[in-house]
Amino acid sequence: MRQILKIAKAEIFTMFYSPIAWLILVVFAFQTGMTFMDLFQEMVRAQQTGFGGGFMTAGLFAGNRGVFTVLQQYLYLYIPLLTMGLISREFSSGSIKLLYSSPVTSGQIIMGKFLSMVFYSLTLIGVLMIFAIIGMINIDHFDMPSVLSGLLALFLLMCAYSAIGLFMSCLTSYQVVAALGTLVLLAALSYMNQVWQDVEFIRDITYWLSISGRCNEMVLGLINSEDVLYFLIVIALFLTLSVLKLQSNRTHASFSMVWMRYAVVFVAAMMLGYITSRPMVMAYYDTTETKRNTLTPNSQEIMKKLDGGLTITTYVNLLDREYYNGIPSQVNVDKERLKQYIRFKPETKLKYVYYYDKPSNNPWLERRFPNKTLAEQAKELAEMRDIDLDLFMPPSEIKKQIDLSGEGNTFVRLVERENGQKAFLRIYDDMMKFPNEAEVTAVFKRMVMKLPKIAFLQGQGERKIEGDRIMDYTLFSSVKTFRYALTNQGCDVMNLDLSGNRQIPDSVDIIVVADMKEMPSDDVMKKVDDYVAKGGNLLITLKPGSEVMNQFIAKFGVKTVPGQLVQPKQDIAGNAVICRPTQESYKTAEIYEMMNQRHQYVGMVKAAALVMDSSNDRGYAAIPIMRTDTMKTWNELQTIDFVNDSASLDPATGERVDSFVTVMGLTRQVGKKEQRIVIIGDADCISNGGMNPPIRIYGAGNFTLVPGTFHWLSYGTVPVDVSRPKPSDDNTTLTKSGAKILRISLLWIWPGLLLLISSILLIRRKRK
Repeated sequence: MRQILKIAKAEIFTMFYSPIAWLILVVFAFQTGMTFMDLFQEMVRAQQTGFGGGFMTAGLFAGNRGVFTVLQQYLYLYIPLLTMGLISREFSSGSIKLLYSSPVTSGQIIMGKFLSMVFYSLTLIGVLMIFAIIGMINIDHFDMPSVLSGLLALFLLMCAYSAIGLFMSCLTSYQVVAALGTLVLLAALSYMNQVWQDVEFIRDITYWLSISGRCNEMVLGLINSEDVLYFLIVIALFLTLSVLKLQSNRTHASFSMVWMRYAVVFVAAMMLGYITSRPMVMAYYDTTETKRNTLTPNSQEIMKKLDGGLTITTYVNLLDREYYNGIPSQVNVDKERLKQYIRFKPETKLKYVYYYDKPSNNPWLERRFPNKTLAEQAKELAEMRDIDLDLFMPPSEIKKQIDLSGEGNTFVRLVERENGQKAFLRIYDDMMKFPNEAEVTAVFKRMVMKLPKIAFLQGQGERKIEGDRIMDYTLFSSVKTFRYALTNQGCDVMNLDLSGNRQIPDSVDIIVVADMKEMPSDDVMKKVDDYVAKGGNLLITLKPGSEVMNQFIAKFGVKTVPGQLVQPKQDIAGNAVICRPTQESYKTAEIYEMMNQRHQYVGMVKAAALVMDSSNDRGYAAIPIMRTDTMKTWNELQTIDFVNDSASLDPATGERVDSFVTVMGLTRQVGKKEQRIVIIGDADCISNGGMNPPIRIYGAGNFTLVPGTFHWLSYGTVPVDVSRPKPSDDNTTLTKSGAKILRISLLWIWPGLLLLISSILLIRRKRK
């Protein structure tokens, strides 16, 4: 060890007596300081204008423009400039002969040189630590553990780059060649996750070998044993190869013997990498304050209940427009989407089945291949995409295994438990496409507990449903592809016709009454009244001016304000109104508070205002959930045509300006159960068309009303609650003037001080 330290010390002195090490340090301090201060000043300005938020620590260091994220993009340029002369310099100057003749081993030489790079890497980490200390001083509840996780990732990355650069330096006496070789090798390692990904066994090894994105999880605050061991294995691999290279030069070993040793070391490293990347041996530690990299406690509890074997089979249709997400070359990328769940059930088996059949979501096929059979279409597509058609089963063969016509023959996963339970996990027609934690957990939750059953009353002219959404006309091709559809959020849905001898099943938990057009018969009404008397929960939607619905909601002590709500806006019909969650709604569902934080609202067209009828008290307590926006709103009694006419306020007719309740919750105690009822003053705002109101340009979020409503009506059972505690690092004490001073210090004074120190040291060295 003493010899290693001596070599390391000598190399450190040599390094810092050269301008390159100081130049890199100065440039590094300037670049990282500029990135840090640009973000910090943005946060200060945002806070002063009222748009500040949480996760300041992550925003500064781990966000898309964070210091650690940006640093990874150019860090690989620094290290080769330092490592290129570690051994090459010894070869070119002839001093390697002195090392060979001295009482030091090849291993000691390599470890001493590498240890000097570890010291320099710690120097760079020290620069980054200054930013962490500044953040800790100026940000309340600074999330230091997550920053330390990112620093660990960058330190390991620097050490890995150093080991690779050291090995390349052993191969040549030309320093420039060693630097270029290091850059080429780093580029090759970054590209490895795209090599041989269509070969089942090899793709796991090449995907593991890739250094690209290896720091991402640790930068975000999640320490994964696979990533840590990856760096240790890569470092050990290239240090060992470096020792073997020096040893072969010393002993003049034969070419075949040298390469055989290289091969043994490489194969051993790949075997270790494959083993450590298996889910069964992986360990995790989430350093973040809110554990944002880990499943929420509710999801974890559900995963614990999934005893026995679990298999997730992904069916990939060559003719589907989403085929690319599951083809062999993308399998490892696709597996990453389920990684959080595999973490808590590592024995899960993942399978991929390939076939071709007519999809429901790809009309382009008929335009591109008119008058051609499915087999001909599949053949031409396979040739166009350079895919082996033999991998895909024809329709007749896949139907022997499973009938996917109900899923439209689209990209879908089948989740199967050992006990025979099955459920589909879909992708959706939105920008996010793949299911989030709420949708995935809902599938598993369905398997381990009874979920609420929602019945849509039919037979009185109510809104029709397609699958599980109230609708007056179809906008989406299939309800299953809508993320917030009730079945995708964990509910069971059914139509409920109470005519004749039909009764309300005991399994029904919530009944939806969607704007009845006709009064129910006495028999039907008695069945509904009995359900209500027992404490059954209801969702009621209506439109203004409906006598039938006014009579129905009168049973709960509620009435509508005469007329329809009007909220004049430029270029938009006046009866389109903006409704926002109330403070009281936060207690019913956290999603409403999130809506206000995101400045979202519910847009309604031709909506009715709801009030409690003091002369008709039925024992219900009212909770206003949505109110019209604070801008001028009144109940219009005269205007009917809001396209050609403009509404005007006329108090003499009974019109009045107010903030009207448009969604109301009702509660009462029935035995040991709290009965819950929600009434919505616009039956169309949660329909397919209503999800995109004409005022959506202002930030409409009508889709949130569906999960928010049913979360409360189901006592929090569905949708799955995946909310997390608010981050506490949401405030900075740094002022604009303080930020300017800090910017000058980090961008000019600090790098200038380093430059001055290096100049003095180099001048004194030159004089000697």
